Amino acid sequence: MPLSEDEQRILDEIERSFYKHDPAFARNVSTATLTRQAGRNCKLAALVFVVGLVILLTEFANMFWLGAIGFLIMLGSALVFATNFRRLSRETFQQAKRSIRFGNLGTTLGDQRRRFRERFKRDE
Repeated sequence: MPLSEDEQRILDEIERSFYKHDPAFARNVSTATLTRQAGRNCKLAALVFVVGLVILLTEFANMFWLGAIGFLIMLGSALVFATNFRRLSRETFQQAKRSIRFGNLGTTLGDQRRRFRERFKRDE
């Protein structure tokens, strides 16, 4: 549902005051992207996975329940990693698709296919 003119004006005023009062935060928010956030989460999940593995390997023989907690930490971090990696790969794929669609690669491939067909066309 589109915003009315009054609501749009109010939203613009809020945005201007936001940029005026806290420009550093506004700059950080404007540069944050889904791929950057998902990449950061993947790195953090990998680090937590290694920590869980260390806990599992060092404590499993001494205290079974602490080793089990290490395994659960590994399991949770693997789930977080897989979720964010899927999100990262989907967004990267969408960006690549957009660049192919709007770039010269799509027309270049089309020209190559046309020339290939013409070269090997059967004489009828």
